[in-house]
Parts: sequence; structure tokens; C-alpha cells
Amino acid sequence: MSRISHNSSIQEEARESLDIHKSGLFGVALVEPEIPPNVGAVSRTCAATGCPLYIVGEVKFREDHPARKRAGLDYWDLVEKIRLPSVEALLEQNPTSKPHFFSKKAQKSIYEVEFNEGDLFIFGCETKGFSPEILDHYSEHLIRLPMRPGIRSMNMASCVGIALYEGIRQVLFAGRDRAQRP
Repeated sequence: MSRISHNSSIQEEARESLDIHKSGLFGVALVEPEIPPNVGAVSRTCAATGCPLYIVGEVKFREDHPARKRAGLDYWDLVEKIRLPSVEALLEQNPTSKPHFFSKKAQKSIYEVEFNEGDLFIFGCETKGFSPEILDHYSEHLIRLPMRPGIRSMNMASCVGIALYEGIRQVLFAGRDRAQRP
């Protein structure tokens, strides 16, 4: 019986420490997004975690697109959305944030990276990824999600969720043993 109450108190403590709703631990940036449901799904993830959503560059659809609204449900207004013209403007606005560019062309796996509060998680266009110039200029900041050979890509919204929650796990639960995690 004491084990159950012990676990309950640990879980309650972990829930309280997972107070990611007051301020985002990370920034999420979508560069030139093209698929409305992806932006809607990412906005839901940002609403759930309290992370601001940066929309960078040209958007290929209207903000009120029905598919974006359906995927984002009624969370769109709960997300801090910041529109910026370029990746350079994103980095200028966040000079102390470490950028992480997620790309299948990266050599470094997400599991080789240490994330810190304030980092930026940056995702390229769904159909084109990042430009060769960005890949070259920020090559030391490229990260990939491991995939089996022969798989062309993963859904961007899924990648955002995987990356964001890995970052949250590292920042909020570093040093805790498994029994102390929610």
C-alpha cells in the first residue's frame, strides 16, 4: 500500500514540475509550410506544450484554410504565433537560442544532441526541406530522426512532436530515475 501512495506522490510531483503551460521551453519554427493540416497539428502540439510557433517565410495557403482549422481544432488561438520573413530574422529575434535544424540529410541523430531550455526546433518545408544554402550554412546544427533505409520521409507534424517531447524529456527529467517520471 505504501508503494502505491509513494508512486502517486512522485507522479503528482512530476506533473507539477511538468508545468510547460506557463511558458514554452522551446520555440518551434516551420519554414515555408505547405500543408494546412500539418500546421494545424503542430499548433495543437504547441498549445499542449506552451511553445511559441514561428511561421517563417512564405505560407502556401490561407490561415483560415478549413483543413488547417480542422487539424488545429480550437487551439489556434491558444498558440503564440510569430510570423517572420526568413530564417535569418528568426535567429536575429532569438540571439541566445541554439538552433536545431531537423533534416533527413543530417548526420547527427536526435539522440546525440543535448537540448536546453530556449532552443529553437526548426523544420523545413514538407516537400522540399531546407534550401541547400541553409543546409550548408547551418550544417553543424542539423539533426535527423532515425529512420529505416528506404523511407523517404516522415510527416512533419509527427517529427515536431517527437523532437519536442524528447527535448522536454531531457530538460525536465534529466537526472531522474524512471520511477520519478510521469
